[in-house]
Amino acid sequence: MSEVVLIRTGTANLASVTAAFQRTGCDIRVSESADDAVNAERLVLPGVGAFGAVAERMDALGLREPLRERIRAGRPTLAICLGLQMLAEGSAESPGAAGLGVLPITATPLADGVRRPQLGWNRVTAGVGCRLLSDGTAYFANSFKLDAVPDGWSGAMVDHGGAFVAAIERGPVLACQFHPELSGAWGQALVERWLEAV
Repeated sequence: MSEVVLIRTGTANLASVTAAFQRTGCDIRVSESADDAVNAERLVLPGVGAFGAVAERMDALGLREPLRERIRAGRPTLAICLGLQMLAEGSAESPGAAGLGVLPITATPLADGVRRPQLGWNRVTAGVGCRLLSDGTAYFANSFKLDAVPDGWSGAMVDHGGAFVAAIERGPVLACQFHPELSGAWGQALVERWLEAV
């Protein structure tokens, strides 16, 4: 049976993420260890909360460099919701707070005139080159977004006051703005494809 390590960076949706992986038969272990961040066979970076608070927590735990090294090396990693935004250089939510800087992009707020946060189901459209991502409907809970799929990545888009990134993938690294663990059978199938991609 495979083990999946969930990195705890503060407030996060650990219960629902744990349940999604337990349905696949995986062993789940929650950790705050920098060693696990580098060496875990499969790692999940869940996120709920404020960008700046999670950035501070990563620094306090010594997770910044291990996570950056892991993602740049293409080790199996699933980032969820704020976890996706933490891969960026920063966010308009928390000016001055540094993300992991793996993606040369900054998270921006959802457009004026739309509900913020976006809470609920929305259509995901997978782009050319996606192996893990497919068209479907996913559950979102976000006020900030990444505006474009970075070079070297494949991705899926969603529209809420304009198109923005629903998810990106590169090899076994998958980062979703939506919550796959809350996205029904479609989300569960995505989790299983990620596990099989290792």
